[in-house]
Amino acid sequence: MIKEKASEIINHYRVLPQLKYFQSEVFELNEAIIREETKRYFQDTIFNKKNITEEIADVKFMLTQFQEYYKISDEQIEEIMNFKADRQLKRIEVGE
Repeated sequence: MIKEKASEIINHYRVLPQLKYFQSEVFELNEAIIREETKRYFQDTIFNKKNITEEIADVKFMLTQFQEYYKISDEQIEEIMNFKADRQLKRIEVGE
């Protein structure tokens, strides 16, 4: 159901406006993580997981819109993610 909603939204607004909106959502996620990790660094005991969760949801929903627009399957994405994760783990293994 979420994929249909995502498709309807991106088809209405089109790709370029949604891409600009996506940039702001990624920035908000980045800021939320920085804010919370800064709190941790200074040993602030109040951690706002809800804020980060909401920002991740915003970014994932935007990604779903692009995925639906370009008709990219979950399997295609999963395959590439696994390849990249394995490659990075090998780099870690050899000390990169």
